[in-house]
Amino acid sequence: MIWLRRGEPLLVAALGALQTLAFVFTAAWALPLVAQAVLVWRLNAAGRAGRAFLLGLCFGTGWLLAGVWWLYISMHRYGGLPAALAAAAVFALCAALSLYLAAACALYVRWRRGRAAPDALLFAALWFLAEWCRAWIFTGFPWVASGYAQVDSPLAWLAPFVGVFGVGLAGAALAAWIVGLWRVPGVRAAAGSLAAVVLLMAPGLWPAVDFTQPGATLSVRLLQTNVAQDEKFAADRLPQTLAWVAAGMKASQSDLVVIPETAVPLLPDQLKEVAPGYWDALVARFEGTAGSPQWALVGVPLGDYDRGYTNSVVGLGPGAPYRYDKYHLVPFGEFIPTGFRWFTDMMQIPLGDFTRGPSVPPSFVVKGERVAPNICYEDLFGEELAARFAEPANAPTLMANVSNIGWFGDTIAVDQHLHISRFRTLEFQRAMIRATNTGATAVIDHRGVVTASLPPFTQGVLEATVQGRHGITPYARWAAWGGLWPLWVLALGTVAGLRAWRR
Repeated sequence: MIWLRRGEPLLVAALGALQTLAFVFTAAWALPLVAQAVLVWRLNAAGRAGRAFLLGLCFGTGWLLAGVWWLYISMHRYGGLPAALAAAAVFALCAALSLYLAAACALYVRWRRGRAAPDALLFAALWFLAEWCRAWIFTGFPWVASGYAQVDSPLAWLAPFVGVFGVGLAGAALAAWIVGLWRVPGVRAAAGSLAAVVLLMAPGLWPAVDFTQPGATLSVRLLQTNVAQDEKFAADRLPQTLAWVAAGMKASQSDLVVIPETAVPLLPDQLKEVAPGYWDALVARFEGTAGSPQWALVGVPLGDYDRGYTNSVVGLGPGAPYRYDKYHLVPFGEFIPTGFRWFTDMMQIPLGDFTRGPSVPPSFVVKGERVAPNICYEDLFGEELAARFAEPANAPTLMANVSNIGWFGDTIAVDQHLHISRFRTLEFQRAMIRATNTGATAVIDHRGVVTASLPPFTQGVLEATVQGRHGITPYARWAAWGGLWPLWVLALGTVAGLRAWRR
């Protein structure tokens, strides 16, 4: 089968790309498992670690290119980077991030024993370690991590126990186990495959286990501004946006109104010059509701040259002032990595370095419910959100994401981000409300179901209700204590144990 051997790199790259459909259309959740199975099949036939490294690199590069190609839009359309250079930058990023998977594939081929169960455990452990490295090194980029494809699959029952990376590990083990059983004759292979599927997936067909209990129900009003990124500071658009946001907030009759990330895009001193009295009027509107209290969360940049700048959410309402500063900053968007100033200077975007907020911020209390804000892709890092659950008595009872992914145009990034938020609700069994610039503005319940939403890329207001939840999931409990380290230690221990057994 020389043709297959020669075409393997393209085959696995195509499979890596094809599986990303499941990160947009979650009904296609089986695609990543099939793609992983084919990858393991070809790795088992590779024979050499160098060949396996190439296959892993091709699979990972195809996977990430299909999953995050929209970075090109931010670099070229809004950053002014030449098209060829922007495309090359995206390709280089995806290839570099795929080196972790390439190394994992090479080690798998070098250390495998040719037995179904040990090889499945080895592949799953190395797969997790590759995903962990991509999610952590250089501030991490776990977008399209394999577990996110399973948000609607029978494997989702594992989410409140092991989180998204644990689900990804389980999926990799299942795919490798079934491939390993192909070498086993007839009935034994079929029985083993069926047992593996039943063991991992059957619990997902039963009613979900609730580790949390219902709290108060809040009425919420979520604003979707729909401002194109290149119009955000335009002289003819900015006053309209500010007026629309103020009108939407002042007209609110809900317990909580939420405004997207930097929907008020000016620093306080700049705002005073452009719209005198604007901010004071909003503060007075919500501070003066003591008789029938209402609250608001507003996305706005804060700070000055001396103290530094922050991407923030300000809480308005009766009671003490509230402020949340973004902790996990975006490389090249909110801080410039060391040695890459030359790259950002090539783009026509006024990029600078923001100051990080605290890693474990307080929640915003609304009618006794503790609302935990997170900004933009911070909800991609479940282990960081888990740190807020370290003290169960003060743990969030509701999550709120404010985002602006208008940088990436009308692309699959909107659906991908919604599915990421949905997975967070499964891990913590907490509802999440999302107020975004271009979408997806939505309410997600504690079981990952979207109960209300606005069409993306429209200006509008979403009014709905959401229920707080009290209690702690197993994942929230152990991740609050150790982040992803428990899984990391488990994976390393598995690899070390299998190596010792082989010797």
